[in-house]
Amino acid sequence: MNADRRRRPLIGITSYQDDAAWSVWRQRASLVPQTYVDAVSRAGGTPVLLPPQPGGTAHLLDALDGLVLAGGSDVDPARYGAAAGPHTGDPHRARDTWEFDLLQDALARDLPLLGVCRGLQVLNVALGGTLVQHLPDGSHQQVPAVFVRRPVRIDPDSRLGAVLGTAAEVACYHHQAADRLGAGLRATAWSTDGTVEALELPGRRFTLGVQWHPETDPDDLRLFAAFVTASCKEAAR
Repeated sequence: MNADRRRRPLIGITSYQDDAAWSVWRQRASLVPQTYVDAVSRAGGTPVLLPPQPGGTAHLLDALDGLVLAGGSDVDPARYGAAAGPHTGDPHRARDTWEFDLLQDALARDLPLLGVCRGLQVLNVALGGTLVQHLPDGSHQQVPAVFVRRPVRIDPDSRLGAVLGTAAEVACYHHQAADRLGAGLRATAWSTDGTVEALELPGRRFTLGVQWHPETDPDDLRLFAAFVTASCKEAAR
């Protein structure tokens, strides 16, 4: 059992709480797109869903080898001292509280962390940064529920650069972005309009956020594979 645990790290994925429908049922559910689960599993990890709940983050993270902060709703602007703009969605405060607590505990123990879209924004705000609440219409979020491929430039002297090289074409769907960077964070990828597309916290085992959605590309597991590898117990030695 221990050998199997080392071979397949236990990866927590934060999840949504939303109204959902299946079979004859329509009710509140804890869920996450299957693409996240598949990406972690195909990259060599064992995925575990982490629905918002009151407390218990430290005990939970004791059992995990890595943490994925998944995409989703807008972060409450009150967390970075701003009023909500006209395009900002209603806050999901339970999820915000849960993920900010998870993130702080993960950082405290240097647990490998991958933030996706909203996950990058949570990372930035948790470390004192701010967000652009709405990018120009049709720029990074063009058609509802459709990911758009966009080129990004990557700093070659970064962890992300070591994984993906100096450029990549990525699947975007976001209307917000990092503005002022949080303490210690470094921007390592940008879209053609200058929007920050990736953040890293140097000196960590793996603390990286991307504004795009790598989980939607089953043909390119490089980023998830690098994250899962960093989450292996052997990688920490």
